[in-house]
Amino acid sequence: MTQEEDIKKAVEVLKNGGVILYPTDTVWGIGCDATNAEAVAKVYAIKKRDDSKALICLVDSDARLQRYVRQVPNIAWDLIDAAVKPTTIILDGAVNLAPNLIADDGSIALRITNEPFSHQLCYRFQKAIVSTSANISGEPAAQNYQDISQELLDSVDYVCFSRRNEHKPHTPSSIIKLGPTGEVTIIR
Repeated sequence: MTQEEDIKKAVEVLKNGGVILYPTDTVWGIGCDATNAEAVAKVYAIKKRDDSKALICLVDSDARLQRYVRQVPNIAWDLIDAAVKPTTIILDGAVNLAPNLIADDGSIALRITNEPFSHQLCYRFQKAIVSTSANISGEPAAQNYQDISQELLDSVDYVCFSRRNEHKPHTPSSIIKLGPTGEVTIIR
């Protein structure tokens, strides 16, 4: 299967409210349409995670990021531009997303991905995609495809083929929270 065919199939599953396992710019992720509350609920159930713990979303561009936050502060753009590794930014004023994806304080964690597969997936889907680590809550994140448990593989609607043979270390993104008055807090 070509990467293009893989992305086409994944996008079809996402559009139908399904859940996918896919390679990202960090570790393997569990993903769904970030605007579909039922799909987001499925991700929480698959991870066995309390839905009060917010999930990260991936987007493909600055323009797409701006669709999901009322006002992106200038410091966010500075952080994105200065980042040397994948960096997730928690921003206040989340909009146009599934309500069960938005944190109690109204914030959302977003990351612009530049990795070829996840970037192209986000671009083709034309919406934010949930990107939470491919693991049951509390267990180690799946750095590579072979690290994903059979339980997870069996619980999603589609498992991407791209990068399945990869065997190299991957780490989760940095996470930075921006407060309403511009204060910066490093979460991870």
